[in-house]
Amino acid sequence: MDLRIGIIGYGLRASLVDHAHQPGAGSAVVAVCDPRRERLAAAAERYGADTVLATTLDELLAADLDAVFVLSPDHLHEEHALAALRAGVAVYLEKPLAITTEGGDRILAEAHASGAKLYVGHNMRHMPVIQTMRELVVAGEIGEVKAVWCRHFVGHGGDFYFKDWHAERSRSTGLLLQKGAHDIDVIHWLAGGYTRRVNAMGGLTVYGGISDRHDGSGYLDGHDWDRYERNWPPTAQTGLNPVIDVEDLSMVTMALDNGVFATYQQCHYTPDYWRNYTVIGTEGRLENFGDGTGARVEVWNRRHRGYAAQADRTVAVGEAQGGHGGADPRIVAEFLRFVRDGGRTLTSPVAAREAVATGCAATESLRSGGAPVDVPVLDADLVSYFDGGQRRG
Repeated sequence: MDLRIGIIGYGLRASLVDHAHQPGAGSAVVAVCDPRRERLAAAAERYGADTVLATTLDELLAADLDAVFVLSPDHLHEEHALAALRAGVAVYLEKPLAITTEGGDRILAEAHASGAKLYVGHNMRHMPVIQTMRELVVAGEIGEVKAVWCRHFVGHGGDFYFKDWHAERSRSTGLLLQKGAHDIDVIHWLAGGYTRRVNAMGGLTVYGGISDRHDGSGYLDGHDWDRYERNWPPTAQTGLNPVIDVEDLSMVTMALDNGVFATYQQCHYTPDYWRNYTVIGTEGRLENFGDGTGARVEVWNRRHRGYAAQADRTVAVGEAQGGHGGADPRIVAEFLRFVRDGGRTLTSPVAAREAVATGCAATESLRSGGAPVDVPVLDADLVSYFDGGQRRG
C-alpha cells in the first residue's frame, strides 16, 4: 500500500516532493495545504483531481496521512511541524529546523514525546561532492581534522534572498542562519563535532542602500532568470523587498566541542555562485572546486616547497541525476525508507538543531559587535533518543 503523503506549503521547493509521488510504487501525494488558491490549483494539476486541497492545517491533517513535507517559509516551520507531530504524522521538515534555538528544541521535544518520526531536510549530506569529502576525511587521507573553512559565494543573493521574505529578520532571523544552516551542518559533519562558542561580524553592506523596492503585495512565485546576467553590478538591482534588515555579508568563527576550529563566510553579491570547503588535518588538506556537475576534490598530503598548484591526489566527483547535484531524490528516498522502517539516517535532527543553535548564536554575536556567544547544549535525553534512531523503549 502506498504511503499517503501531504505537503504543507506549495512553493518553490514543492518540486522536491515529485520524487515521493510514485502512485502504485510505494508513495503518493494525496493532500496539499496552501493559503493561495492558485497554488492549490497547480497542485491538483500536478497530482490529480482527487488530491485533497486544504487551506488550513486541520483540513490537511484530517486526510489520514502517513507523512507530510513541511515546505512553508522558515518562520512557520515550528508551528507546522508541531501540529503534524502532535497528530502522529511523520514529518519531513525543510531546513532550517526553526528560526530560534528554543523553537528547534520544542520541535525535538514534541517528536520525542509523541513518538512521531522527525526528519530534517539537510540535503547537502546527500550531495556527491560533500559525501566525497566526508569519505576522504573518514579514510584518514589528511590525518586528524583540526580546521574547516567555508567560503559561500551567493552570487544570486540580490535576485533571490533580498526580493522576498528571506530579507526580513522576523521571518528568517538572518541569512547567517537561513542560508548558512546547510554549511554549518556540513562543517560539523566534516569536523566530527558541534560548535560550542562563536563570534561573528558582518553587516548590510550593499542592498540596504538600494531604494528601488517592490510594494510587498502578493507573493514572488519565481525569479526573472532572463535578466540574471543583466542584473549587474549588484548596486543596479531593482525591485527588492520593502523590508531589508538582514546582513548581506557575514563571517563567523567557531570553536567546536572536539577542539576543531572553523570559519564560515557568506557574501550575497559575488559574481559567481558556489561553496568552497577547505579541511585541514594533521597530515594534509583537501578542498572542493565546484559543488555540482564537474566538481572535484583536491588533496594535498605531501610536503611541498611554496605554492603547490598540482594536488597530490584529485578525486572526480560522481554525477547524479536530480536537483541539488542529485541530492534531492536521494534524501526523499531516505525519508520514505525512514517512514516505513525507522532506524538511523544520514541526516540528523540533533545536527539540524546544532546548525540552528550555531546560526542563532552567530547572529547574536554579529549584531552585538562580535562578542563571543556560547551555544546552548541540547538535553542529553533528546540527543540519545535521536542519535539512537528515534526508537522507543
